[in-house]
Amino acid sequence: MQTPLLGQAYVARSINAADSRMINLYPEATPAPEGKDAGFLNRAPGLRKLANVGTGPIRGLWSYGGYGYAVSGSKLYKIDTNWVATPIGNVSGTGQVSMVDNGTQLFIAANPDGYIYDSSTNQFAKITDVDFPGAITVSYLDGYFVFQQPNSQFFWTSVLLDGTNIDPDSFASAEGMPDDLVSLIVDHREVWLFGTQSVEVWYDAGLEGFPLARIQGAVNELGCAATFSVAKLDNSLFWLGADARGQGMVYRANGYSGQRISTHAVEYAIQSYETISDAIAFTYQQDGHSFYVLTFPTAEKTWVYDVATQAWHERAGFANGRFIRHRANCQMFFNNTNVVGDYQNNKIYAYDLDVYADDTQPQKWLRSWRALNTNQNNLKRTAQHSLQVDCETGVGLNDGQGSDPQIMLRWSDDGGHSWSNEHWASVGKIGVYGYRAFWRRLGMTSKLRDRVYELSGTDPVKIALLGAELNLSGTNA
Repeated sequence: MQTPLLGQAYVARSINAADSRMINLYPEATPAPEGKDAGFLNRAPGLRKLANVGTGPIRGLWSYGGYGYAVSGSKLYKIDTNWVATPIGNVSGTGQVSMVDNGTQLFIAANPDGYIYDSSTNQFAKITDVDFPGAITVSYLDGYFVFQQPNSQFFWTSVLLDGTNIDPDSFASAEGMPDDLVSLIVDHREVWLFGTQSVEVWYDAGLEGFPLARIQGAVNELGCAATFSVAKLDNSLFWLGADARGQGMVYRANGYSGQRISTHAVEYAIQSYETISDAIAFTYQQDGHSFYVLTFPTAEKTWVYDVATQAWHERAGFANGRFIRHRANCQMFFNNTNVVGDYQNNKIYAYDLDVYADDTQPQKWLRSWRALNTNQNNLKRTAQHSLQVDCETGVGLNDGQGSDPQIMLRWSDDGGHSWSNEHWASVGKIGVYGYRAFWRRLGMTSKLRDRVYELSGTDPVKIALLGAELNLSGTNA
């Protein structure tokens, strides 16, 4: 029988109900009749080192005018197409920064300080205008830099085409509801203002003084839980939500409202974290998949939503025998490369689907799933004779780790509470394409009449899991 290896990450509040983990793998659908199966699980991209930039960590990335820009540690760097980084100037703080350009000037919001780099003159300076109130996030609209003032309801625009010059009257208050601003972003030439309990949207009305005006009716009683969780993707906006009734759902903009895209399992995980206000997100596109990558630094967890399949999976680093948050802290598309910066050190990497490690560290992948399809468990014990995984084989390397790549199998007969020892099987040395990943004599299920299987591996080789065939027989017990 086919056992349901494919799917998404879904670990329910009761793991007896659902215990399906998916780490560093993501599903891709294959259409009929072209596809051998409905889809397969593809290994997440590895990290290919591009350069060391400054002292780290990498706090923000941006690209414009043929160069990449990185805030690493306490400095801004300019990166050329040979991945050579040149220091430009000092940036205060230690946390995430928000960056945007107007074609000439690059505005860096470092909460509370702001900085402008002018690429036409190579001048870099802290914003010293006495009317500058500080900035947490910054965006761009019709020649204006638009930024939010820390710890307030106020947001501001710069003087047209000049981020160094702030008009003392060029601000307004997001007063649709009496909550402070959490985040701000411009999308489709509209300014979205995210409060703790609400969202309202403004546009460029061309007014004297402050040029923006609220769009009538574009107020939603749905807020934002984390400043840096707001990101653009797939012609829309995504964010981690909060309102007067709770927090921890992930939303996608649908018109001027929010459409829930997180599952109960993802929400259960998020709401178990001690802190979610420090969540950070970035987005990227690769091979037609559009990914929203949401990391919780305190909890050391990274969740990823794939717009193409509307499915969730986890990304993770692997250190000291355990999964940790993924190393990527921010992203830019530069030099025809999806570039990400490390949250801990000074490295920038390429997201590379042909690299199967995280720089010098192993990339461990894992998939767990119920042996029987939904509603197929008749509460009788079964003898599990063999499991065969349908995967791309013959992917071994010429030498070293991965020359005879292995997959590790474990199983749980109590719904995922405890696990068997590891049982290893090869997926074929290089060029041995007819190899089968096979396990036999898997024993009887326990009194719970249930089994969860788990596959994992760390070898630096291609992984593509198409399905699994389970041979079992029932009993009357």
